[in-house]
Amino acid sequence: MKNVIVSLMLMVSFAAIGYGQSTLTWKQLADVKYEPRYFKEINQKILTPLFGKTPKAYEGKEVLIAGYVLPLDVKLYALSKFPYASCFFCGGAGAETIIELQLHPKAATRYKMDEWRTFKGTLRLNDSDVMHFNYILENAMPVAK
Repeated sequence: MKNVIVSLMLMVSFAAIGYGQSTLTWKQLADVKYEPRYFKEINQKILTPLFGKTPKAYEGKEVLIAGYVLPLDVKLYALSKFPYASCFFCGGAGAETIIELQLHPKAATRYKMDEWRTFKGTLRLNDSDVMHFNYILENAMPVAK
């Protein structure tokens, strides 16, 4: 009987692993190249991402990622590999070092500039909407510290 209980516990544990979120790293998001593409809506060429295998493997999946919070507007936040002074907008970092946070309604609160936080959400890759970042974390929720 003890063996049956242990076997059932192991099966449940292994099954649960497939349903949990994966931790995504900034190094994994760096698997991207860029090519210029013309966008009629803004009448110019901009560099658009060609996502590698690693980011593509996480697309549409729930992930965890940690970084520096960058408040961009009252309701618009980004998560960055680097603090504000070194981020994509101010420093020399690339677009692969930031993620647009589309916060879940329950996560709508004020976050501090350069606050180190972990968020979970669904990763979406964006190579066609110039009004959004290349990486988007949908339904983003902060993970307890």
